[in-house]
Amino acid sequence: MLSDELLNYAKKLGFGELFFKVDQVNHLCAIVAIHSTHLGPALGGCRFVEYKSIDLAIHDALRLAQGMSYKAALAHLPLGGGKTVLMRPKEISDRSAYFRSVGRFVNEFKGRYIIAMDSGVIIEDMDAIALETPYVVTTSKHKGNPAPYTALGVLYGIEAAVKFKLHRDQLEGIHVAIQGMGHVGFALANALLKKGARLTICDNNIELIKPYARDLKATVVNPREIYAVKCDVFSPCALGGVLNDKSIAQLNTEIVAGAANNQLAEPYHAEILRKKQILYAPDYVINAGGLIYAYAEYQNRLNRECVVQYISKIYSTLLGIFKCADREDKPPSMVADSLAESRLNST
Repeated sequence: MLSDELLNYAKKLGFGELFFKVDQVNHLCAIVAIHSTHLGPALGGCRFVEYKSIDLAIHDALRLAQGMSYKAALAHLPLGGGKTVLMRPKEISDRSAYFRSVGRFVNEFKGRYIIAMDSGVIIEDMDAIALETPYVVTTSKHKGNPAPYTALGVLYGIEAAVKFKLHRDQLEGIHVAIQGMGHVGFALANALLKKGARLTICDNNIELIKPYARDLKATVVNPREIYAVKCDVFSPCALGGVLNDKSIAQLNTEIVAGAANNQLAEPYHAEILRKKQILYAPDYVINAGGLIYAYAEYQNRLNRECVVQYISKIYSTLLGIFKCADREDKPPSMVADSLAESRLNST
């Protein structure tokens, strides 16, 4: 049963539906959260990471699904928001069978929910899901890694933030500290290097990223040190909840703009950033490039030029949010939330 705390949290987020699937043969314990289908079918990734408890997994699914709804609304896509969270078992004897079971679960929704790649999932897993359901994107059939497109959107978002906060039209010489060098972080770092930015990078696997540092001309720091790096832009590109009381107190930056979902540990942290005069780019706005790509793939309209052009609109969307937040003396995240909610509640 859902605890009262989780039930109240779901109500607060405006849910929605929550589904569970247990497949004892394949050791599957899955959660699908569908926040909204008002604008269209819910689309959202499949997260395959370790959770300390089922309550934490449900909390993550709820928050991530709401973020997908808001992301689609502000990207003007005819989609709702959903998310799959898998309780990762210690061992999987047959990974393909495991993800085929996920695919059968997704197929039960008959197109109301479309699944995509997320943390801990690889292309082969998505291909296994696709054996059981057509309601899937980011498979090898379409060469479907959304990471470069997410990174591209973040690049446009950083450019918008630098324009608004630092009054600069170019990224030449701008110092960006990137937290997390996964697929998105690495793609973003390369794109920033081409724009002439100066980079500081970190990752939990320091040895893994050392070879990157030379090519990126980047300084490598310990993950615990990344928050205090004096920089123009701090770019969180790992998992969520990184902006909290402790980390914000350490920040030595003008801008926070990165790819991670749910960067704010709590909504009130947006106000703390504002009071510190740190410009925050709402995560579900700046990281919408992957969703835009996934929707194009699902619609069989995967024209790279058109997708890139659509992603470029993130620049003007964020610039509009920053200007509105400045006029109304509010955190940008509050303005973005209001815009998203008005579109989700429109008739």
